[in-house]
Amino acid sequence: MAFEIKKTGKVYDVCIVGSGAGGGMAAKILSDAGLKIALLEAGPKYDPADPDQMTQLKWPYESPRRGASTTRPFGDFDAAYGGWEINGEPYTKKNGTEFDWFRSRMLGGRTNHWGRISLRFGPRDFKHRSYDGLGDDWPISYEEVAPYYDRVDKMIGVFGTKENLPNEPDGYFLPPPKPRLHELMIKKAAGNLGIPVIPARLSILTRPVNKERSPCFYCSQCNRGCSVYGDFSSSSVLVKPAMKSGHVDLYTNAMAREVLTDSSGKATGVLYVDKTDLQEYSVNAKVIILAASACESARLLLNSKSAKFPNGLANGSGVVGKYLHDSTGASRSAFLPQLMDRKRYNEDGTGGMHLYIPWWGDNKKLDFPRGYHVEFGGGMHMPGYGFGFGMERMNGKYPGKDGATKAAGGYGAGLKDDYRRFFGAQVGFAGRGECIAREENYCEIDPNVVDKWGIPVLRFNYTWTDHEIKQAKHMQDTFEQIIHEMGGVANGTKPGADTMYGLENPGRIIHEVGTTRMGDDPRKSVLNKFNQAHECKNLFVVDGGSFVSQADKNPTWTILALSIRASEYVVDQLKKQNI
Repeated sequence: MAFEIKKTGKVYDVCIVGSGAGGGMAAKILSDAGLKIALLEAGPKYDPADPDQMTQLKWPYESPRRGASTTRPFGDFDAAYGGWEINGEPYTKKNGTEFDWFRSRMLGGRTNHWGRISLRFGPRDFKHRSYDGLGDDWPISYEEVAPYYDRVDKMIGVFGTKENLPNEPDGYFLPPPKPRLHELMIKKAAGNLGIPVIPARLSILTRPVNKERSPCFYCSQCNRGCSVYGDFSSSSVLVKPAMKSGHVDLYTNAMAREVLTDSSGKATGVLYVDKTDLQEYSVNAKVIILAASACESARLLLNSKSAKFPNGLANGSGVVGKYLHDSTGASRSAFLPQLMDRKRYNEDGTGGMHLYIPWWGDNKKLDFPRGYHVEFGGGMHMPGYGFGFGMERMNGKYPGKDGATKAAGGYGAGLKDDYRRFFGAQVGFAGRGECIAREENYCEIDPNVVDKWGIPVLRFNYTWTDHEIKQAKHMQDTFEQIIHEMGGVANGTKPGADTMYGLENPGRIIHEVGTTRMGDDPRKSVLNKFNQAHECKNLFVVDGGSFVSQADKNPTWTILALSIRASEYVVDQLKKQNI
């Protein structure tokens, strides 16, 4: 017996699937233009200022779990409803793949808990094939995207400094916060090694940009969602003002199943499952914009089969789901003896690093292509559950207050005293680099598995190559050099070839892009340079799926810039009656 599909009874100008960076920006731009919008979100509504949802400024002991294993990957108070594993929403892998897929089911998506690292791609990042012969060039240049980066900077706010580095474009910056002690030590040590360290570029307000948002008050808890909207989250900064326009209808707990099309192949709406009543509904619109994340949007297209699109919507090229790639990632931590017995003072700052290392290497002199940046951690932040020493060096012996050596830890007063002595003496390094997009890395529909909503799930195929492994080795060598120059002691054994030098599983850095890549040739790409599907003129994809290549930068600022560009193209094409 077939279930009846319920229709909303309203035809919108635009239906947007996903409310993260790309979807939120599309909702803002299109609502400002006066278009009537349906915004579909697979999770619940979220507002970090809502007392019932707010987790900012709570002590660890206020968690209802009180030390039990957390239900969220980044901690009990993290503003991410989801994770790499979600009950009832599986995904599968083949050929020994170790891909981990992060989903954030909530208004604003992943932008609620990310690190706010807001870097522009540079001129070289759009044209890498022209430099090293690997991958493909984008069909657009930095010069074409730069005006949209400028608008994102001014609309949202990002701190930083003008550095005039060739492939690290400067923008419109707010004043950066002062470096912390451990960051100054890293800067000095790295400088001695010829490695540049510059102020970080984070989308956190160090002074006001409008009346709706207050500047950061340096609680260092951006991952919990900001109650004064001092950092960038799509839910607070884009969707909230878009909703005030009166032009946006928000559909929460709406799990999109497929994009509907007519006999001519034109997109007519989106079919979704309401997670509260398990009924299927359709939302009809003149234009469909997918912004559900690179893999989720690919899943939607692959599940949208019809007589005209037997391999999935807009997939005549067979490229949907292919060229999937995530940032590389490797990390190391260290103990700094000179930071023991520190005087207590407020060192929280913003919820992220105040300094970072942009890519500085010359690939012509290295054994791998592309590059990475380095993020720092450390300081005297509020300890969480399980705070300890994490120190396995110097045979576990440390200088006591009387000058004699002793083993750290124990119990009672001695344990508490050691906690105080070692607090703030740890520093961490995390490399985030570029993986080269390859057709062999992809996601596809698993023919045998569905999720709890009855929707066929994704199956992943992914491997790292020597390019990425050698890049991770270079990361570890760099961390070791800086730690030694600082007079620190690296924690644990240096990762070696047996672990691919600590290279994280693909998907763990949560920067996956490329599954609906743009290009000028419809035989080799899914979208044109305006994020518009080659084979379906009223269908657009504005998440990271459109990326031809990743860079040694985080993708969010580029997603936002391209979403503005695509959204204004939608407005223009609607006016010209081309879609």
